[in-house]
Amino acid sequence: MTVVEAMAALRISRPKLYDLIRSGALPSFTIGRARRIPADSLHHFIHNQIEEAA
Repeated sequence: MTVVEAMAALRISRPKLYDLIRSGALPSFTIGRARRIPADSLHHFIHNQIEEAA
């Protein structure tokens, strides 16, 4: 997923998304200058957040 797609999926701002990436909470990778977030990583992050909230 692109950064914009991940932002939309989580309904968070760009700085917050990059905070999650920097902290290691949301794994990502770069291809050239383009940052990508694997869909599985996003789903895993959401699942972890739900488990922590319960």
